[in-house]
Amino acid sequence: MEALPVPVAEAPVMFGVQMQPGELLPWTWAVERLVAARTYWIATTRPDGRPHTRPVWGVWLEDGFWFSTGSVARLSLPRNPEITVHPDDGDRPVIVEGTAEAVSGVRALARFVAAYNPKYDWDIAATNDGVADGSGAAGPAFRVRPRLAFGWDSEMRAPTRWRFPST
Repeated sequence: MEALPVPVAEAPVMFGVQMQPGELLPWTWAVERLVAARTYWIATTRPDGRPHTRPVWGVWLEDGFWFSTGSVARLSLPRNPEITVHPDDGDRPVIVEGTAEAVSGVRALARFVAAYNPKYDWDIAATNDGVADGSGAAGPAFRVRPRLAFGWDSEMRAPTRWRFPST
């Protein structure tokens, strides 16, 4: 898979936050948190327009965030692929906005499965339609390609927006 382009860091517009030159966080700061997280939250839009938010397990790879779900999100994302993802950390948040795309095929899912299984001490296998575990539970797999990301250190220090170049 093709690695993500390096995003451009800039100061977001935020009420009451005064930025000093050179205070932006590097993208590597965000990647460290995205890789290390155990639980992530995703927010999607249901077919009727209502929001749908839930925790998921997933992995951050060089080409975006990968996850699988059997929830309402599996039905919502094909209709509206817009999604936000963030690790379960309110002190040093990283919030990713992007587009989710379903990924299928054993070869295409091999990297996801290879990263997911040791991270969660789980045993999922790639299938032609997504992933399945030993109990027979199966679901589609998605890759999120980020468009924007936001992050800040504790106490709202150095808030940063990262804008990914259009591909």
